Amino acid sequence: MSETLTWIALFGLGAVTVLTRGFFMIGNQPLPIPDWLREVLKVAPLAALVAVVAPEVFMTQGQLITTWQDARWPAALAATAYFFWRRGILGTILVGMAVMLPLKLGLGW
Repeated sequence: MSETLTWIALFGLGAVTVLTRGFFMIGNQPLPIPDWLREVLKVAPLAALVAVVAPEVFMTQGQLITTWQDARWPAALAATAYFFWRRGILGTILVGMAVMLPLKLGLGW
């Protein structure tokens, strides 16, 4: 790719980014959003998080985990239990890592 094409691509990507992110600020009036879409958008971050985390917990190398000796399962269970107990994100991460690291490093799971 030549230097000219690189600059064209960079400016094009920048323009697309500014346009898409600034689209909602262009008008003076808020855009009317149907109630059903507003409800769907409330759960979109959770759906995206599950789509990223679930394969990491349940799969390795594109295959389902078939053994119980995998440090991710107990760590995910402990982190989930902590979250429902205390409702804290940082504590959830710390508990999950506190369970997973000894199992991985100590037992070699």
